[in-house]
Amino acid sequence: MEANANVFSNAEITVTYEPKCCINAELCAKQLSDVFRHTVIPWIDLDGAKTKRIIKQIKKCPSGALQYHLRQKEEVA
Repeated sequence: MEANANVFSNAEITVTYEPKCCINAELCAKQLSDVFRHTVIPWIDLDGAKTKRIIKQIKKCPSGALQYHLRQKEEVA
């Protein structure tokens, strides 16, 4: 069974998690447990912290299993 990337989005950010790359350092869950949760599905809750804090934590991921991109806000005509 192949482990596929997981994608989580809100209005500001999209976060991807690639389980095949993860080295299980658990920095994400230890340092930002309101977003990265082991015991709840879905395990990433983007409403658990401000976007800047989520980005800061993703940048600490030693394996690169967590990635992000900011979503462009749609302009109102």
